[in-house]
Amino acid sequence: MTEANTPAVHSRMFVRLALVTALFTFGLIVFGAIVRVTDSGLGCNRDWPLCGGTIFPPLDNLTAWIEWTHRLLAMLIGVLGIGMLVAAFRAYRTDNRAILNGTLVAAVLFAFQSILGALVVRLDLPPTMVTVHLGTAMLLLASLLFTYVGATYQAVVRYARDPVSLLLYATTGVSLLIILTGALVRGSGATLACIDWPACNGELFPFNQGPLQTVHMTHRFAVLAFGVLLALLAWYAYQSQRPTAVRRLTMLALVLYLAQSVVGALFVLTAAAPLWGTLHVGLASLTWASLAVASFIEAAHTGSLTFSVKSESQWKQLSTPTPR
Repeated sequence: MTEANTPAVHSRMFVRLALVTALFTFGLIVFGAIVRVTDSGLGCNRDWPLCGGTIFPPLDNLTAWIEWTHRLLAMLIGVLGIGMLVAAFRAYRTDNRAILNGTLVAAVLFAFQSILGALVVRLDLPPTMVTVHLGTAMLLLASLLFTYVGATYQAVVRYARDPVSLLLYATTGVSLLIILTGALVRGSGATLACIDWPACNGELFPFNQGPLQTVHMTHRFAVLAFGVLLALLAWYAYQSQRPTAVRRLTMLALVLYLAQSVVGALFVLTAAAPLWGTLHVGLASLTWASLAVASFIEAAHTGSLTFSVKSESQWKQLSTPTPR
């Protein structure tokens, strides 16, 4: 077996592709936020895959170029994903099937995301579909990070799953729900239903003001509850002497949450300035990603996920023909 065809080479290629694709997917999510805060979602009208009937939009149409650039970035991720599939099949089809399966899941999510993107444009940006579109993007990001963790992280110490494990998984799930409720706030037109912070038009419980104020304030209360969960998780992760990676990631998620809360307040107080809206989505994505990776690592240590990360010498042994 030549060096270019050894499993070790394909494994290294897969790790690089997985990391780059995950980073581009994060960039796609942030750029999607730019599309939303600049009202460029229909920059290409209801045309897909073309833009206003042409391959490239007019140079003087900024909203069309924002939407078109978002599509081009998605196409690039699709090409990288194909490369991941090829590398995963060559490196992991007989070993560490979890990585291959995770790559296949990412491919399915990307295909579903692409279909949703087309439907969102053609159906004039319905709020529910926009929310599902964002949620699928977050799941795609998590699946890519799953494959990267599976290909690079080795859980040396094993321990039993306990309440801290369950708290981590639950907090990770809640972080995704918070992102979805935030998308619903935007999609329902409730972004500026409350023009002050932390109160809503002078009231902490503005549920008699109208449905939009109720939607907006419900999101804020959900964010507050999520912060309590996250603070408890970070505390218990350190108290229970979790692996260093889990402790650092949970603490990072808490810091990102606090930054996101400040940015969320600024977003309201600046009448939905695009900069703060974009940063708000970006920080939410990073919080979700940090918790997702921490969950994958925790699952590897508790045996809920089984990865088989080989060293370079082990790959060489695997690729060396057995003497007859």
